Amino acid sequence: MPLKCFDYISIEKPKLSSRRISSVYTISIDGNEEKFRLIHTYEEKIPRNEVFAKLMVITPAINYALFTPEIFFNFPLDPRDLQFFKDMMGLTANDILVNRIYKRTGFVREEFIPKEIKPQPLAEVVPERVEEENVKLTPGYNKCAVMLSGGKESLLTYGLMKEIGCEVYPFFFNESGGHWKVALTAYKWFKEHEPNTKKVWSNVDRLYTFIEKHMKILQNVGKPKAEVYPIRLFFFEHYVFSFLPLIEKYNIGNVLLGNEYDDPRGLTYEFHGIPHFYAVLDQSQFFDKYMTRWFAERGLNIRQWSAVRPITGLIVERILYNRYPELFKLQRSCHSVHKEGEDYVPCGTCFKCNGIQTFLLANGIDPQLIKYKPHHIETLPKRIAKGKVRLDEDELQHSLYLIKQRTPNFPLSGKRRDHVEMLHFDDRNSHFDNIPLEFRKRIYSIFEQYTKGYAYLKEGKWVEITREEVLHGVHDS
Repeated sequence: MPLKCFDYISIEKPKLSSRRISSVYTISIDGNEEKFRLIHTYEEKIPRNEVFAKLMVITPAINYALFTPEIFFNFPLDPRDLQFFKDMMGLTANDILVNRIYKRTGFVREEFIPKEIKPQPLAEVVPERVEEENVKLTPGYNKCAVMLSGGKESLLTYGLMKEIGCEVYPFFFNESGGHWKVALTAYKWFKEHEPNTKKVWSNVDRLYTFIEKHMKILQNVGKPKAEVYPIRLFFFEHYVFSFLPLIEKYNIGNVLLGNEYDDPRGLTYEFHGIPHFYAVLDQSQFFDKYMTRWFAERGLNIRQWSAVRPITGLIVERILYNRYPELFKLQRSCHSVHKEGEDYVPCGTCFKCNGIQTFLLANGIDPQLIKYKPHHIETLPKRIAKGKVRLDEDELQHSLYLIKQRTPNFPLSGKRRDHVEMLHFDDRNSHFDNIPLEFRKRIYSIFEQYTKGYAYLKEGKWVEITREEVLHGVHDS
């Protein structure tokens, strides 16, 4: 095991109380053990469900299968939960190998990067025993939990689901470190205006840092303003599992994440024969569909999906600003949000900030409305020219084209790519059946007011299709 950092990782049986779930992680390094207690706390009483507690404490370990020969669960586990862990462990390992190890990020020391590019051995997973632990939920499908991060996609998702008449539960995951600053502005507003708002506090981000600071292959862990995590790529489902007690308590049938459209053109989704997801497995449509199937097999019957997957970031900002202006002002999409006075504001120059300002200018929206400063806007073209923006190529080019139409003295021109302002469907990232049937027409009716039709990716080119074809799946894959 060339990437081995630990003798083993073990996870103790979780402890449950009416408002708290915790478990101890042990990592063994050259015979010495280090321990960390993973904690989740709730603002209200929750059902004591051991199955849910086990799921939420084992999920962070999915990230470390390449770096230890054994992972022990010191408690019994249901075979379906074990299979979920093994499936995600294998897929995540490939994503980490390709996107964090073979493609250098500066975190993995060069001497530890395997010389030959090939899949690496994974940990053996050893529960105390395997036995069935059945759960049964019959959730209400007009109830929607929205995982809110403070970013534009999750805010728009809340606005959409609320407008079309769903009972919406904003879910905020309060990590103990700096990530919470991004969501804090939105959380304060929701806490005041939306009685269904729920929050879970956890120190899972410190668990990740604890583990990664003990990995001899890594350097610069905890580096300020880093725009990628050193090694971990699987964390969104830990957020979802942490809310399972509240999903059970309130009988919620849908879990929505703000995953927007990614253009698959020019991407191979494999690297030297290793399949991967370009570091976004747990934000992919494949993953949402896997989870919906798994929730059904597990007896939970929850649907996991994204309402904004057919639209680009340019359109997300357009709808958010024009239709939900109060929500628009709450967004803080930034890697380095910091406090100024009583408010948290974006840094203005990171990859995320550069993308947001580009979308806003393309839509004729003043970035100062969400706390960007004039010098951030004035210097944006230089940062874009240096490649400090991470957008799909057509999305960037069309956004620059729109800015140039509005502001002729803008120094970058871009290229017209009309499909960027359409709803996107393709066989890889945006299937026709992605949004549940009962919501589809109502959501598309809102999108239609801010877009220019429907586009389907056929043989590498965008072709215009009709709304009827989209709704009834003529090209369904």
